[in-house]
Amino acid sequence: MLLWINGPFGGGKTQTAHEIQRRLPGSVVCDPEHAGFGLRRVLPPELRGARGGTPLIEDFQDLVSWRQGVVEVLDLVLTRHDGVVVVPMTVTDPRCFDETVGRLRALGHDVRHFTLLAERETVLRRLRERGFGRLLSYVARGAGPRRESWAVQRLDHCLERLREPEFAEHLWTDHSTVPKTADRIAVLAGLTLRPNTEGALRTRLRQTRVGLRHVRID
Repeated sequence: MLLWINGPFGGGKTQTAHEIQRRLPGSVVCDPEHAGFGLRRVLPPELRGARGGTPLIEDFQDLVSWRQGVVEVLDLVLTRHDGVVVVPMTVTDPRCFDETVGRLRALGHDVRHFTLLAERETVLRRLRERGFGRLLSYVARGAGPRRESWAVQRLDHCLERLREPEFAEHLWTDHSTVPKTADRIAVLAGLTLRPNTEGALRTRLRQTRVGLRHVRID
């Protein structure tokens, strides 16, 4: 089984994926974003906008090689790995959705898709709490790191598109913690997670480590 966790940047996809992996023996997290950033980094810095230029590729999901590569790799993992595969990845374009999630289903894999949603203010607050407050202030002035700026600028688009029926199952997380969201996904997918016995401080420290490991500097 593959659990595809969709949602906007800052919506809790990665944290939820790692929470499930932590409490579901035999499961693994496979993050297609690694492949996307790898493809972008093949380009010289000036062509990917890393030195202030206009990026040649605005969104790596527009690359056929990314969409095909993600399907090929996940198909391989699902065929060779006995446990559940968890994929945290934002996909808002119906064509890209069909060529990734839809293609994996067509290959015969059991793909359960979930979209984590929250109000705009909730997502922005979570970004600030993760240590991105300064970055958001830069975005408000039209400057700052390109990735965070691009993510915030696309937030309204993501929230609007992901509310469409084709991106169900929808899970609203404004009043939910990461462990509780993981529990809800597990129940809907017919899985049983280990009980969450962590205290609040340990959970916070672990989630901070997860967030730091997934910071992208381009």
